[in-house]
Amino acid sequence: MEALFQSFGLVVASEMGDKTQLLALVLALRFKKPVIVMLGILVATLLNHGLATALGGWIGSQISERTLHISLAVIFFAFALWILVPDKLDDDDSAKTDHAANAFFTTVVLFFLAEMGDKTQLATLALGAKFQMPIAVTIGTTMGMLVADGLAVVFGERLIKVIPMKAIRIISSLLFAAFGGLILWQMGN
Repeated sequence: MEALFQSFGLVVASEMGDKTQLLALVLALRFKKPVIVMLGILVATLLNHGLATALGGWIGSQISERTLHISLAVIFFAFALWILVPDKLDDDDSAKTDHAANAFFTTVVLFFLAEMGDKTQLATLALGAKFQMPIAVTIGTTMGMLVADGLAVVFGERLIKVIPMKAIRIISSLLFAAFGGLILWQMGN
């Protein structure tokens, strides 16, 4: 139980204000399907943290830190651009179905990639090494992600009523670009 509780607490604390919490907010606002977005977060986190717990050491030894940092920076710059593009959806039922599937798969892919090399993934690796209990660590870290990112998904709908979506897109884009720039800056130091 200690592995589960420590994993949960560490992730909730480290996710507050993190880029994936921002990503959860943006996806919830973009797709307006909070349950689908949360399911995507769940699947992506289980996959990512499961891999991190079980195979993280091997993955880390195969990819240079420089390559990882450059890849992450490119992903953040791509997020910054992607966020600026508004959705244009039809109102028919097939578009709504496709939109739900798109929301799910987009969330899974973006969350999985955003967690690669993230502090939460690295913490998951360390917790996996410390406790040698991959299932308990993965469950704890996944629950922590769902709580922290769930706050952004739940309150995101209320936020959009107060702040125009265009302003949120611009601010989010600037933050993702800043994360990408920070990664490159840290790589040089």
